[in-house]
Amino acid sequence: MTDVTSAKSARRPHHWRRDLIELAALFTAVAVADAIANLIGHQPDGPYLLVASAVALVATAGFHTWWARRHSHAPPPDTSTSDVDTSPEDASDGADEAVETVLWRMRTTVRDAPGTLASLCIALARHRIDILTLQTHPLARGTVDEFLLRAPAGLPAQQLTREIAAAGGTGTWIERADAHDLVDTPTRVIGLATRTALDAAELPLALRQLLGRCTIHSLPALSITGRPTGESAPVEGVLEDTVMRLRDPSGGVITVERPYLPFTPTEFARARALVELDARLGPRVPRSEDVLTLPEGNEITVRRADRSDLAAARAMHDRCSEHTLGLRYHGPVRDADRYLDHLLSPRFGRTLAVQTASGRLVALGHLLWDGDETEVALMVEDDWQRRGIGSELLGRLVALAVEAGCDSVYAVTQAHNTGMVAAMRALSLPLDYQIEEGTLVITARLAASPARPLPAHEQTEQHPRIRR
Repeated sequence: MTDVTSAKSARRPHHWRRDLIELAALFTAVAVADAIANLIGHQPDGPYLLVASAVALVATAGFHTWWARRHSHAPPPDTSTSDVDTSPEDASDGADEAVETVLWRMRTTVRDAPGTLASLCIALARHRIDILTLQTHPLARGTVDEFLLRAPAGLPAQQLTREIAAAGGTGTWIERADAHDLVDTPTRVIGLATRTALDAAELPLALRQLLGRCTIHSLPALSITGRPTGESAPVEGVLEDTVMRLRDPSGGVITVERPYLPFTPTEFARARALVELDARLGPRVPRSEDVLTLPEGNEITVRRADRSDLAAARAMHDRCSEHTLGLRYHGPVRDADRYLDHLLSPRFGRTLAVQTASGRLVALGHLLWDGDETEVALMVEDDWQRRGIGSELLGRLVALAVEAGCDSVYAVTQAHNTGMVAAMRALSLPLDYQIEEGTLVITARLAASPARPLPAHEQTEQHPRIRR
């Protein structure tokens, strides 16, 4: 606006000059016409003077037309074939469209009064911020407005927060968003409900995606030793500012924590609806399976497992050596069976089982939800080790973790467990190692593509061949 105003001011003297000359020409024409009229009224050769008057008027009009065309501020005749208007205002708009933008998720609390939302929108428009989506969360006092914004990349978040505060927003929270947030809330909720309906293991993940960055714990009603843990929640659940507690349909309680941002009653109602859906559908696990051929020619099947495999898993424990059980459970071997009921529950993660052509279970791989982290664990029966089964299971578990949106996975093992270390290294992912008192924790960061089972034409002698 400053450039346009200065340009108009610079042209102002030309306006005065043109107006003065045109006014003088008009007065001249009037004076000449008046003089000629007087002569016509007092002289006998009136017709000749009338012709002279007409000539004078035509000359004056011609001079005025010539001057206006030469000094007018109207645009010159368009000699191009384009009809595009190239005024300074349009040029500036085109420049704005080329400005780099970023996505923000913002939440702020306003008074529940007419005009408060309009004040926020005006403050955003002042900085050329586009509102992509808007949700309102009614409170007992006030309203929480949640925006998805597209803003100029050069606009700092702190400045945006100050502008919102000046417009009446309080408790403002803002973080960067990405293209996944462009999906509207009803569509996202329906998608999460569908995933939960297909797989009971999806409930914790669906809650995390619904509520943003949060920590979710599934606390069982009974401990591994069978004693009551005292963990419970009413059927309707409990909402306490940044913590919500929901009754787990399989027993116990699901605790969701988000310290950086309080939950709203609307979010609590959505989370409770997902848990109720899970309770109504009951236990369920997708029954997909792959048949693989080992290097020596034996066929094995990899599939999802659940608590219906508890007896077969205990039988596998009985066939495993104390050394193998000790590497897997890092504790007394006699307690190994107690973990199985927890590990095979879809509430705590996903389990893959490997069985032979005769139906015997010979390996288990677990992907466990541990709060906001994810653990992988493997156990292969002694007689079936060193045939690529562990690496196959680990690659599939990491692929499931990526599909679930996990940033990393970690494995807890003994420092001398070279087989597990080799399997983690074979993922070709960035690894972090922590060793404490002989216990090794290996964390794989999933920014890169995980190692997935290879197609049949890419299999080597060290990997099972897939037959679907």
